[in-house]
Amino acid sequence: MIKTYSEAIAIPDYYERYQYLKLQGTVGEETFGSLRFLNQKLYDSDEWKEFRRKVILRDNGNDMAVDGFNISCRAIVHHINPITAEDIINKNPKVFDLENVILVSHNTHEAIHYGNESLLPIEYKEREPGDTLLW
Repeated sequence: MIKTYSEAIAIPDYYERYQYLKLQGTVGEETFGSLRFLNQKLYDSDEWKEFRRKVILRDNGNDMAVDGFNISCRAIVHHINPITAEDIINKNPKVFDLENVILVSHNTHEAIHYGNESLLPIEYKEREPGDTLLW
């Protein structure tokens, strides 16, 4: 299934948006292996840096582009549909496709890839009269 930015942002709830984006990877699973230098070269290129700026502006610096979830640490441009070394080598358009990326925090990025939901922000509930629970 090909996922898109447009579909993701149509989901208003942060946690439901996370469910849409998560990949169910495995910690320590090799992605680029010995070709890791390719994605490092990509992320250091002027073309990527300009693309990254566009994504940050488009998503207003918010985690998964959800208003109110500001990213206060380093922001990561996450490929919704993962890219491969071949995509970089062959200059696949999906590498720089705005429909294939979304801005995330480091913790959200880890949760998306490895399913560790404890990394996501705690959902606070509105307090009501008579409420006896401490969040």
